[in-house]
Amino acid sequence: MNLFSEHALAETRRYFFGRMAAGIGTAALASVMNPRLFAETTQPTVPTELATFGSLPQLHQLPKAKRVIWLFMADAPSQLDLYDYKPNLQEYFDKDLPESIRNGQRITTMTSGQKRFPVAPSVFKFAQHGQSGTWLSELLPNIASVIDDIAVVKTVNTEAINHDPAITFIQTGSQIPGRPSAGAWLSYGIGCPNKDLPAYVVLHSRLAAGSQSQALFSRLWGSGWLPTKHQGVALRSVGDPVLYLSNPPGVSNSRRRVMLDGLSELNQKKLAEVGDPEINARIAQYEMAYRMQTSVPELIDMSKETKETLDMYGPEVTQPGTYAYNCLLARRLAERDVRFIQVFLRGWDHHGNLPPQIRQLTQAADQPTAALLKDLKQRDMLKDTLVVWGGEFGRTVYSQGTLTKETYGRDHHPRNYTMWMAGGGVKGGIVHGETDDFSYNVVDKPVHIHDLNATILHCLGIDHERLTYRYQGRDFRLTDIEGKVVKEILA
Repeated sequence: MNLFSEHALAETRRYFFGRMAAGIGTAALASVMNPRLFAETTQPTVPTELATFGSLPQLHQLPKAKRVIWLFMADAPSQLDLYDYKPNLQEYFDKDLPESIRNGQRITTMTSGQKRFPVAPSVFKFAQHGQSGTWLSELLPNIASVIDDIAVVKTVNTEAINHDPAITFIQTGSQIPGRPSAGAWLSYGIGCPNKDLPAYVVLHSRLAAGSQSQALFSRLWGSGWLPTKHQGVALRSVGDPVLYLSNPPGVSNSRRRVMLDGLSELNQKKLAEVGDPEINARIAQYEMAYRMQTSVPELIDMSKETKETLDMYGPEVTQPGTYAYNCLLARRLAERDVRFIQVFLRGWDHHGNLPPQIRQLTQAADQPTAALLKDLKQRDMLKDTLVVWGGEFGRTVYSQGTLTKETYGRDHHPRNYTMWMAGGGVKGGIVHGETDDFSYNVVDKPVHIHDLNATILHCLGIDHERLTYRYQGRDFRLTDIEGKVVKEILA
């Protein structure tokens, strides 16, 4: 993009439309550019279920979901210790991973120097649950209680093998930073019916004691080259949920309103001069911040939640910043028709001493996750809320570092890992795809992360190939140039 050329074009258009068109010429020009304004009959209105609040004129098909809650398990949980049951691995304990399984595939520098790749079976017991008989680890007793509402996808895969490119890839459709995140695409495409809250809200859960994690950068919920009003708004757990949301001492709401009106007038004049669309975004963000001064305090006021609801989420639910608190807050955001809610839980990067560390994390995550599904279902909201659970890649079957009967570590593994979806538009009580006996390769029904994102958009009524944005001469989309809807998991 050449900013000087764009400015010159804006000047030319402004000169032509603003100064040359007048009177009957304006009417004539308008009739040419939009004949419907002068037609004798009006066009049929878009059905309510296909209407959007964003740039798309209407949805591409009837949506099953109205909103998304993505429970993002940052740092990559081990599928072998949670979902992908491999009972025959016990006989391979401490034996070298067969070369026919690895087949020379890329591994990280953290284990490439190991002399051996000893197989590490999970130390945790698995059992079948629900009418579906889905196998789950003993670490997930609460998720087991709602497994018949869940579609477990065991064959998610990605090309990225390190954390930052991998999480950037699944969030934005590219390993290279700079593109819009999934939530920003939804905000841009279909907007949000609640004008008092952002379309895209991000909640960060605090780390469990002793946990280690990779950094999360704000670009992961950024808008890239979309207008900045579509970026995610991260709510803080300490102090004001949003910085500078409260009025300074001595400034009343009425004075704040007068100030914003004056600021809007100045911005409108600047917009008329230079034609920069970011000025429109700035105006919209000021107005949103003003409305959030009322809507956010009401959002985080948990005093009206029943004791039964609070108990369902667990003992940490009243502590701001915990995963349990954020899961309940996600439900409250969903009730208010926020379009895309992302809850991050970090700390799954278990390169060593995995068993005690993953046990600690699942103790924090299992009950609130199941409670969120139950809570949504009780309120008749699960049917139109799509819940997604998972991280950026999986974990290796071979041990990183010391292997004993009691402990082991696992390296990054992008070839296959497990995610699940529940709610709006997805079948419950199914398992999609299969991996080999070592959970190392997909043997049936692979699901690339572009396929995952295409399926999420489909549930919301969007054809992933038709939600695009032209930038630097190319039409970009969330799924880049790939992606297909995983129809087998759709209800």
